[in-house]
Amino acid sequence: MTFRSVVQANSHASVSIDLDQGCRLASLVVDGHELLVTEGSGPIDWGCYPMAPYAGRIRDGRFSFEGSDFALPRTVGRHAIHGTAYLQPWEQEGPTSFVTELGDPWPFTGFVRQEVHLEEDGIRLRLEVHAVERPMPASCGWHPWFRRTVAGAPLRLEFEPGFALKRDADGITTRVQVAVPSEPWDDCFGGVGLPPVVEWPGVVRLEIASDCPWWVVYTEPDRAMCIEPQTHPPDVLNHVPFVVEPGSPLVAATTISWRRG
Repeated sequence: MTFRSVVQANSHASVSIDLDQGCRLASLVVDGHELLVTEGSGPIDWGCYPMAPYAGRIRDGRFSFEGSDFALPRTVGRHAIHGTAYLQPWEQEGPTSFVTELGDPWPFTGFVRQEVHLEEDGIRLRLEVHAVERPMPASCGWHPWFRRTVAGAPLRLEFEPGFALKRDADGITTRVQVAVPSEPWDDCFGGVGLPPVVEWPGVVRLEIASDCPWWVVYTEPDRAMCIEPQTHPPDVLNHVPFVVEPGSPLVAATTISWRRG
């Protein structure tokens, strides 16, 4: 099977963008070191993929909007998770721009655009979620899977949230603010004052800056850690979602900058 990928590279780094696997960053190499998990048991657990037109879990795969009820495929247990764009093929629109259409199983027409710009000291990411025929609810973000160990160095996280959102008995994020719990985490955090940092000491240090105000951090797996900037908390379609109007997209930006050695 032939996979369509786009590679950007410079003297210090390279990134491979897999168009057939949800326009994910399938590989991110800095100074010869792979920083991402590059394979997994399914599409949800490797690379760095865009989450759209919603990020995180949607309870029971169901939500209501403008008086109508909608059902989504239940991709994790009883719940829908992380949108549809990471499961779809994308097309290259320009040297650094990629697009995929929204439709079935998402019950609205629209499209998602992702821009990926590799620079000497980092990578810039931008997402746009567009509605076409009528308004629709949306959220978006990114889901990177960082390796626990690179060149023998264990991953270290610097992260200073102000609070967490409580999860209920089903593991769904509520809107109740609580104190930051002890690790391991699979939680949504707000009040994050400084950009999160992931570091493999002596190898590379990454700073993740985003205009997204919410961060889901997943530290439970032994093989990886996920630090996910999101425009809204999980299950937003069942709360007060951002409404995308035709011609007025939801836009998010994230920059992953590195300091080497």
